[in-house]
Amino acid sequence: MTEPQIKIENLYKVFGSNPESVMDLVHDGIDKNKLLVDTGHTLGLKDINLSINPGEIFVIMGLSGSGKSTLIRHFNRLIDPTAGKLIIDGMNVMDLSQDELLEFRRHRISMVFQRFGLMPHKTIIENVSFGLAVQKIEKKERYEKALRWIDDVGLSGYEDQYPSQLSGGQQQRVGLARALCTDAEILLMDEAFSALDPLIRSEMQDQLIELQQKLNKTIIFITHDLDEALRLGDRIAILKDGEVVQVGEPQDILLNPADDYVEAFVKDVNRARALTVETVMKAPVNRITAETIGEALVQMRGFKSEYGYYVSDEGYQGVVKQETLETAVKDDLVGDDWHEKYYEDVPTVAPGDILEEVIPETLDNQVPLPVVNDEGELEGQLSRAQISKVLSNE
Repeated sequence: MTEPQIKIENLYKVFGSNPESVMDLVHDGIDKNKLLVDTGHTLGLKDINLSINPGEIFVIMGLSGSGKSTLIRHFNRLIDPTAGKLIIDGMNVMDLSQDELLEFRRHRISMVFQRFGLMPHKTIIENVSFGLAVQKIEKKERYEKALRWIDDVGLSGYEDQYPSQLSGGQQQRVGLARALCTDAEILLMDEAFSALDPLIRSEMQDQLIELQQKLNKTIIFITHDLDEALRLGDRIAILKDGEVVQVGEPQDILLNPADDYVEAFVKDVNRARALTVETVMKAPVNRITAETIGEALVQMRGFKSEYGYYVSDEGYQGVVKQETLETAVKDDLVGDDWHEKYYEDVPTVAPGDILEEVIPETLDNQVPLPVVNDEGELEGQLSRAQISKVLSNE
């Protein structure tokens, strides 16, 4: 099992003149509003415990005031906790001296801001290479590296322009390139796409997914948008009033909300667009492995359904119906090898396919669609009833 790259343990943040003086009240469970009224202190985060794995996009989401932006600023110690630990690669970031913290921010962790955070008086290449300049990298080397990242985010030819000459979406691409240019292992993205128009936002999400497939960074992504969280996140943590109320993979959050708060979050989500085939499929119970038609018919007669998925040593081959095999037996073909003529015209789907994309094919076929992976192996089956159940929120 992979060891988490980042661990947050018992983290609290209280804002006020003397946070430590109210921690006993916080530990005793005082209400956030009562704490403010009685003491003038604000509870920002309460007993946060999270583990983030290397190479995953970990989304932290919640409504305004939930504490998500406060939390992300703890990772690079823009905010220090009132209590708790933040451990990255086995090192408690709270133990770093100011010089060590500066080096940590320069080399280990980068941030992409909501409002781009670009320097208007510097060109695009100067903005992208700024982190390398801080690291004292020679100009020629940092410009060569910056040009590669500018190309990767689709902005070749813009390197000598200024931020004001670019659209909002292009400026955010510059911000992303700047964060990636330092080769930091961890990327913090605080509402990075929320200031963009919906179409540009979707394009940036696509680009982040594409880049992540190549880079395999550890990305902590803050958003208030559940659709964005479901699309980007390998796992999602939902915050409410400074507390984590649920952590899980997107399908877990969507299909098994932990409480009424999370359920209210997910009720209006387009499930067909958010879920994949593998989250809904069932095991392929009617698997046929017989080498001859006669043996296959005997095997099929033990099924509750009059169809089966023929699988050989080479993997999934096709769907066959009982009546087809019975006709073959009647025609005295029981010893024949398998042939394409016995297979039904039923398309396959992949585990990672989005439900929305396969619904038409599912509805067009009486037989559940076989789910076949990239290696040609049968992983499951997808029926109309399964799709109907998950989309009707039963």
